[in-house]
Amino acid sequence: MGDDNGLKVPERTIPTPTTVSPEAQGFLARGLPIMPPEIPHTDKDSWRAYVGQVEAQLVQVGAMRAQAFPAEIAEHRLSQVTLYEVTPETLDADYADKVILHIHGGAFIVGGGKTAAYTAQTISSTAGIRAFSPDYRMPPDHPFPAGLDDCVEAYRFLLERYDPANIALEGSSAGANLVAATILKARDEGLPLPGACSLHTAGVDLTHAGDSFATNQVIDIVLRQPQPETMLMYAGGHDMRDPHLSPLFADFAKGFPPTILLSGTRDMLLSPTVMMHRALLRAGIDAELHVFEAMPHGGLGGASPEDRELQQEIAGFIRRKLQTPKG
Repeated sequence: MGDDNGLKVPERTIPTPTTVSPEAQGFLARGLPIMPPEIPHTDKDSWRAYVGQVEAQLVQVGAMRAQAFPAEIAEHRLSQVTLYEVTPETLDADYADKVILHIHGGAFIVGGGKTAAYTAQTISSTAGIRAFSPDYRMPPDHPFPAGLDDCVEAYRFLLERYDPANIALEGSSAGANLVAATILKARDEGLPLPGACSLHTAGVDLTHAGDSFATNQVIDIVLRQPQPETMLMYAGGHDMRDPHLSPLFADFAKGFPPTILLSGTRDMLLSPTVMMHRALLRAGIDAELHVFEAMPHGGLGGASPEDRELQQEIAGFIRRKLQTPKG
């Protein structure tokens, strides 16, 4: 029965599903030990300490995972930050004139430094396409719009070297937010649209209004619970409904590239991903949605068959949309 406060749900145990691979079952059974801190968004010193601790762990994990996707990494200097260039050993000569702008995730606060390059190696290697990844500025010292400005500058860097139709933007979580926001801000500044867009477990609504923020709380063993203080710190006092902060609220009828969106049935960000898909379709944008069984935020640990299938879906979409039309 429901009441004015919503539907009352009895306490129950959610079993590990048998409908996914053994690797996925193992990941769902153990979860992740990392829990987001309960730190007020105004306490910058505590956030700096937390970010430093997590970044040290991420760079080690990123380097280890990147070994499965060998690539050459070069560096370019933008006005404020480093832009990494990732050339995979699997580079496809037929796609040498195509490029992926990968924007890393990490709740807007972690995932920078060399990790930004490591996380680009997966999609770059899977697609056989060169990738670039900006080490964009992040809170607590650089709230919105600093990181977005860096991502738009990275897109301008690529526009000077590649046909916009040969550029794809790709990101996960906070990275998906910044991918969509980068496209919108670039469009609003009169820049041409890229040829393709990929949004995985898309954090495109910082108001956290979607249904899955409640229904998948705790069930999502990666996020576990919403992170309002992190979002407040990133927003830096700006209106959360600003389309450059929450792209879900944008006017897509003004233009947006073909987009693939991916999520999972246990993902806390399933609702914003689904709502973004519907918003694009209503605007007449070419968009497709893929929802994976039992997948929480960000995937199933990175080494499951489902994770590989997800990356192959993204890579296949990008390759199809960037393919040179035959005359």
